[in-house]
Amino acid sequence: MGKSVIYTDKAPAAVGPYSQAIKAGPFLYTAGQVAIDPSISVLIEGDISAQTEQVMQNLQAILQEAGTELSNVVKTTVFLQDMAHFASMNEVYSRYFGDNPPARTTVAVAALPLGALVEIEAVALLE
Repeated sequence: MGKSVIYTDKAPAAVGPYSQAIKAGPFLYTAGQVAIDPSISVLIEGDISAQTEQVMQNLQAILQEAGTELSNVVKTTVFLQDMAHFASMNEVYSRYFGDNPPARTTVAVAALPLGALVEIEAVALLE
């Protein structure tokens, strides 16, 4: 079955030796996304809510490029720069996943790339 690289210019380009996402078997594995605006390749200004919104838009663009959608996400991992941001991140996150959210792990980390407040990666079923 192999694997294939997914790339879209509607999400931030990789800034290192990794791909935006990989299709492998019936799954799509995304790289962690931070709140980079793909049109200007800069981390957006704003609080955790604004950054989570941008992250979710970036993930959505990658999923769409691969032919799937948020409703097919089975697992996410959320990295927060400060666990005090959990409730605000969760408020935005829940709007994207609705009543049937994926399994999730959320961890606090010492720092994220570019000083981001949140990073999210996802695993989705391919349609």
